[in-house]
Amino acid sequence: MTVATFARPPTRLADYRPPAWRISEVELNFDLDPVETLVHARLSLHPDPAQTATDLRLDGCDLQLLSIAVDGEALADSRYRIDAEGLTVFGLSSACVLQTSVRICPQANTRLEGVYASGPMLLTQCEAQGFRRITYFIDRPDVLARYSVELRAEQRRYPVLLSNGNPAAVGELADGRHFARWVDPHPKPSYLFALVAGDIACVEAPFTTSEGRVVAVRVWTERNDVERCRHALDCALRALRWDEQRFGRAYDLDVFNIVAVQYFTMGAMENKGLNIFNARYVLADRDSATDADFEAIESVIGHEHFHNWSGNRVTLRDWFQLSLKEGFTVFRDQEFSSDLHSRALKRIDDVRLLKSRQFQEDSGPLAHPVRPSEYAEINNFYTATVYEKGAEIVRMLHTLLGETDFRRGADLYFARHDGQAATVEDFLAAMSEVSGRDLAQFARWYAQAGTPVLTIRECWDAPTQTLHVAISQHNPASARQAEKAALHIPLRYALYAADGSRIERALAGDAPASASLIELTQPSHAMRLEGVGERPLTVYLQGLSAPVRLDLPRDAATLARIVAVEPDALTRWEAIQSLATDALLLRGPDPAAARSVLIIALGDLLNDPTQDPAFVAECQRLPELWTLADQAESIDLDELIRQREDLLDELAECHADGFEEVYRRLRAAHSGQRFDAAAFAARRLTAVCLDRLTRLDPQASIATAHFANATCMSDRLYALTCLVHFDAPSASTALAQFRQQWRHSPLVTDKWLAIVASRPQPEALDVVHTLLADAELWQPANPNRVRAILSSFARNNPIACHRVDGTGYELLFEQLGLLDALNPQVSARLLTAFESWRKLDSNRRARIESGLRRLFANQPSADLRDVLTRLLG
Repeated sequence: MTVATFARPPTRLADYRPPAWRISEVELNFDLDPVETLVHARLSLHPDPAQTATDLRLDGCDLQLLSIAVDGEALADSRYRIDAEGLTVFGLSSACVLQTSVRICPQANTRLEGVYASGPMLLTQCEAQGFRRITYFIDRPDVLARYSVELRAEQRRYPVLLSNGNPAAVGELADGRHFARWVDPHPKPSYLFALVAGDIACVEAPFTTSEGRVVAVRVWTERNDVERCRHALDCALRALRWDEQRFGRAYDLDVFNIVAVQYFTMGAMENKGLNIFNARYVLADRDSATDADFEAIESVIGHEHFHNWSGNRVTLRDWFQLSLKEGFTVFRDQEFSSDLHSRALKRIDDVRLLKSRQFQEDSGPLAHPVRPSEYAEINNFYTATVYEKGAEIVRMLHTLLGETDFRRGADLYFARHDGQAATVEDFLAAMSEVSGRDLAQFARWYAQAGTPVLTIRECWDAPTQTLHVAISQHNPASARQAEKAALHIPLRYALYAADGSRIERALAGDAPASASLIELTQPSHAMRLEGVGERPLTVYLQGLSAPVRLDLPRDAATLARIVAVEPDALTRWEAIQSLATDALLLRGPDPAAARSVLIIALGDLLNDPTQDPAFVAECQRLPELWTLADQAESIDLDELIRQREDLLDELAECHADGFEEVYRRLRAAHSGQRFDAAAFAARRLTAVCLDRLTRLDPQASIATAHFANATCMSDRLYALTCLVHFDAPSASTALAQFRQQWRHSPLVTDKWLAIVASRPQPEALDVVHTLLADAELWQPANPNRVRAILSSFARNNPIACHRVDGTGYELLFEQLGLLDALNPQVSARLLTAFESWRKLDSNRRARIESGLRRLFANQPSADLRDVLTRLLG
């Protein structure tokens, strides 16, 4: 497999032009074979009457053209030209039918784009630009066509043949082959095309939509894993019903197929009527899956189904609009999980991810707007900014408009643009029309990179009993954006009296405000609260009402009051995170006081049986290392790691009795065989208790017993992590036992490999070298295995990865070069682990920069070159 190494000019939003040609109908015929697949395409083409086009340009990569004809007449060699990126047909000016036949080799396709092999299956991945590796086509999202697809294959090898839409015909052919024909009645862009062929089986259930359509819902995978698809099937049924009830979106085909595969670069793909999933987001049972696996499967199943409308029925005009479908759909899947489970805990999980990944991305060399103005490789813009920040923008709209107008706006957007390729402007226009609000300034959220900083300063005037509040917003300069305009920011707030009661009064001033929300639109605002008798406790940014940083000095006592009186779980959690951050970064008016108050507050939460155990568990987790680093200009990595470990040790020592009491109480009350919300929450806190208690016990007796008595995967992995990460005497025995028991399960093998690769000791590097030398374990063509070993090492093991001798970097840079030749998307994603490299000390910076420059000089793929260019500035 050769990889293109030339540097393409960037694609720019300002250069967008409608396609000169449209394709109304597509007929595809596949003769499927792992070594040699033939693809016959018949495209009904129509020129854009507003443009003068005499040449037809089609995208195509790694295709062997066998024949080409226009309106049934074979073209002479002089009528077309093939280059590395496509095919040009000369002299066309009117509607016509283009027929091509090409040869491709799925088995050799390690990029996992286009048609490729995954175990006993052949399948596709076309987003963003994989369809051009299947046949010559206008491979852009604003070319929508209706597809008719016929799949032909050896029946014994590939008894199941699936594609988009509804099944139209099946039958037998000569020589032990068979065919299946699929017709999709809905126009779609090429990136949503899909096929799956394999010896697979399914679990299924009927679903009757609100419109009376009976849908066959089927979840497919390899036959020996089919029983592990039942949870995913239940999730799909819940998602179908929820989308009807919350957004009024009914499913629109006769079948809904979901297929789980082992080799898949992404998490999942929303292809119309044929969702293809990484197996980790489908396969689950009570023995092999953790509580987090069950929750993630439900979320991702929901996400891909919700794309049926926010992405498929209404798609995107160009790839700059990527967050139009992804940000909106992430918001929808967050609401799905929140409505079905704990809204408070879901919000904490989402904000933790936002702050640990997106804020870090926004403040580094990989920062970009939610809708970038240009890109070199679109694959590198499937980022936390597009997804998580994009979802926060939609959430702000929901906050500003309210549920009723937001739903009316969504209904109008879907109705107006059904079957079309839309833009961010189209989405905002629908919201503006139903609400009567001008959203022109709000649209800047899509255009400006960086995380805005809200600076709030308060002054209490005791004689007049007036609180004066000055609020200003500032978005720091970022690449290509030195100056940034003021944003429309919804700032949710609350006021509390000394007794903890809520003060139901609004701050008055030069910004629109209610008793709970201020709308900031100018660089600065002045607000005041008069005649309250005493200085109130103010809480700003409740529920993270906007994705901003808050610059508001708070002493430890004030943060402790917020933890005590604030009903919003996220705001309480944020106050605890602030205490921990002040203590660890030695910032704020009194870091020592922050540390003392934090220890007391966490002890009070731990010993309060009325608190949700899952919430207590989240509060007991200190900010991650790179989340802390994101809040500093530079860091002493070794000292920050030491400070964090010291604080964890102190928490364990101060609350040892509490951790042991809670651990034993929860273990007695919640069996590992229970899989309900209460059991999930109990196991979440039990894991924290187990970690703290193991810190105090060199023999790790509780963790050893926990592992021996575990009856579910969550308990096994919690205990195994403690044993391995704290170098317990029984660690090697437990690890060998676990590895042997689950040696035939790739997904569970990934779990123990991640534990080993993230073991916080310098010598973990030697173990990673051993894993990479094991031909049975190291499967570099499998993205899941790469993530389990190398991503776990790079992102979750700063002690071993960032060894001062640079040997951790040497391992990663060597592997990045090897991976780049197999799957450029995987190598580019892995490289982003270095996005904060400039915050490190001079020795580490020099070693990383040297490695980055060596990679750059070695003719990397376009994907990797793009990330390298931005990291190096």
